[in-house]
Amino acid sequence: MMRPVRTERPLSAPVTRRDAAGGAAARLRRRVADHVALTKPRIIELLLVTTVPTMLLAGHGRPGLLLIGATLVGGTLAAGSANVLNCLLDRDIDAVMHRTARRPLHRNAVTPRGALVFGVLLGVASVTELWLTTNLLSAVLAAAAIAFYVGVYTAVLKRRTSSNIVWGGAAGCMPVLIGWTAVTDSLSWAPVVLFAVVFLWTPPHFWALAMRFRDDYARAGVPMLPVVASAATVVDRIVGYAVAMVATSLLLWPVAGTTPFYPVAAGVLGVWFIRETWALRRAVRAGSAPHAMRVFRASIRYLTCLFAAVAIEAVVQLIR
Repeated sequence: MMRPVRTERPLSAPVTRRDAAGGAAARLRRRVADHVALTKPRIIELLLVTTVPTMLLAGHGRPGLLLIGATLVGGTLAAGSANVLNCLLDRDIDAVMHRTARRPLHRNAVTPRGALVFGVLLGVASVTELWLTTNLLSAVLAAAAIAFYVGVYTAVLKRRTSSNIVWGGAAGCMPVLIGWTAVTDSLSWAPVVLFAVVFLWTPPHFWALAMRFRDDYARAGVPMLPVVASAATVVDRIVGYAVAMVATSLLLWPVAGTTPFYPVAAGVLGVWFIRETWALRRAVRAGSAPHAMRVFRASIRYLTCLFAAVAIEAVVQLIR
């Protein structure tokens, strides 16, 4: 009588080349995603919203698609570089803030050395690309924006003064100047006005966010205005900056010689945004729960729509 041959099932299936390749691909995707996350893509999107309309206005509605594309690439690389280096210097802060606890450096998904190399390479690529595809002035402005955001705002102002975002926000205004100079290779009053609009927009935008995450900033020891001042003081300043911003936005009308479309659009948007900030002030004064994130989201819509109006104005001038 023949005994049946006994076969044993292996405890685990052997790893095939296909499995190994799939695992390597997954690790590569995660690594790429972690590096991209360091660049803060959502912030970059907001910065670039101001670039294209400014270029359209500077080029009287026809700056050229290749030039727009090249400028956007250079601006993206510059903003990415500044954000990566910001994450590197702020990794101790990010580790204790709930809002930023999942950032790659805190999770050790990217090493500090790797972040440094990545940030520097992005910066060099940005300046080189803008120099080769646009002009030297745009490249210099991009380098200045990176240096200011990292060296002045992140390394000096952020941990030392409640006015950190007021002055540090100047770096976020640079895409306007870069977009204008990419087209004209020069500066004039029109881009200066747009620069000032973004400069005055930044404190209400960021202070509203900081009100929502006040405890996070306090835990990290960052003296954002909502941490060191009363809510009443913060909302008063938010309203003040909003009024100054709207008034400044109307200066583009005489400076750039726009059609009546732009001041009407800017005025309507401005009145709406001031009402949103005033509602926040009224809620704080009344002692009710402030809806700071409503103002934060409104500020994004305001800036997007205002620069959309700038773009439409450029097209109107072209077909007029």
